[in-house]
Amino acid sequence: MNTADLGLPVDVPSTALFTDQYELTMLQAALKAGTAERRSVFEVFTRRLPEGRRYGVVAGTGRVLDAVENFRFDTDVLDFLAERNIVDGPTLEWLAGYRFSGDIWGYPEGEVYFPGSPIMRVEGSFAECVLLETVILSILNHDSAIAAAASRMSSAAGDRPLIEMGARRTHELAAVAASRAAYVGGFATTSDLAAGFRYGIPTVGTSAHAFTLLHDHERDAFRAQVDSLGRRTTLLVDTYDVAEAVRTAVEVAGPELGAVRIDSGDLLLVAHRVRQQLDELGATNTKITVTSDLDEYAIASLAAAPVDAYGVGTQLVTGSGHPTCSMVYKLVARAESGDPQAPLVPVAKKSIGGKTSVGGRKWAARRLDAEGVAEAEVVGTVEVPAGLVDRQLLVELVKSGQVVAREPLDAARARHQAARANLPFSATQLSRGEPVIPTEYVQGRSGS
Repeated sequence: MNTADLGLPVDVPSTALFTDQYELTMLQAALKAGTAERRSVFEVFTRRLPEGRRYGVVAGTGRVLDAVENFRFDTDVLDFLAERNIVDGPTLEWLAGYRFSGDIWGYPEGEVYFPGSPIMRVEGSFAECVLLETVILSILNHDSAIAAAASRMSSAAGDRPLIEMGARRTHELAAVAASRAAYVGGFATTSDLAAGFRYGIPTVGTSAHAFTLLHDHERDAFRAQVDSLGRRTTLLVDTYDVAEAVRTAVEVAGPELGAVRIDSGDLLLVAHRVRQQLDELGATNTKITVTSDLDEYAIASLAAAPVDAYGVGTQLVTGSGHPTCSMVYKLVARAESGDPQAPLVPVAKKSIGGKTSVGGRKWAARRLDAEGVAEAEVVGTVEVPAGLVDRQLLVELVKSGQVVAREPLDAARARHQAARANLPFSATQLSRGEPVIPTEYVQGRSGS
């Protein structure tokens, strides 16, 4: 059961201070200038993918919806802002009644994206939209980075399941978000109980080397674990001598032994030796799980090995070398005046150094070739071409301040598998390359 993503009661603290101070000082200045209520459109996008990556993965959307709902300035938060003299009295009064009342559209969670894709579009007054910048970016940048790494790993693993086990390698709260993102990206289970509790992700775990070292003999440790967890448990066999441990494991648990785990050494060589030994001992159905600082390249190198599952920690929760997606949140259109009926005009930053952006309220669609394979990400500000109307990517997430698109986490996971399957085959290659499809712009004056 997916309690958080189904909107069931879960304690979530106020997210109002998960922000940068300049969001509030901009608000104060806009309130004083009389421009705070101008209708505005902000978009989340990235100018480029991490070096060498072929596609990105949208993750964290469900957490963004939670964050927007819980963006509230309670008494303690307002007192903090007042004591630090961060904003003035009129701004504090405005913040006390803050409730996001605008609209949010976005790529559905699990979808893939490319440079320039309008991953999320936030619409409302400047005041209410600008406050959400930092929290939206912090969630999407982190979760999408983890999901992209997970996707590459799950692609390399093929049909073999992946276990997320990186909780001890990152911040305790980031670990829960990472587990969620990894599940979207294709991981099957997690070792993190908080992630299982919060998001309903299947959890697994048996023992570490410490349990073997606790006992006088390895056999005693195996016996204790089997007596407690049953013969289908997974025994860790590389504390001392692997061959001796495998022999002892089968003697203790019998051929019904569920699995053995290998956590060190030349995994390719050791896996072959262990498989042969298990088969010779009659444990032909006993599976082999490997761990030990795996990444997508190590997983791919083990494709020909008799391995049944992979456990991944550090490289996963740090984005396998790319811990952020470099997403930005930019104002792309705003009303000509404070009149609620005033038309929108496109706006964009112009600068050197590659930090430019494209103005205008955008739609996005994915054009397919005759075989149904994606061939371009089309982004536009004019009317959607007839041939792309049914291929639009943005969906309504929040309408007039109310969340309208919560879904089970399994839906996002399935969506990602389908989206990745519709990309050109080269998308799953681990060799460095450019985005697997180009982004094409169809521009014009932004409509109101």
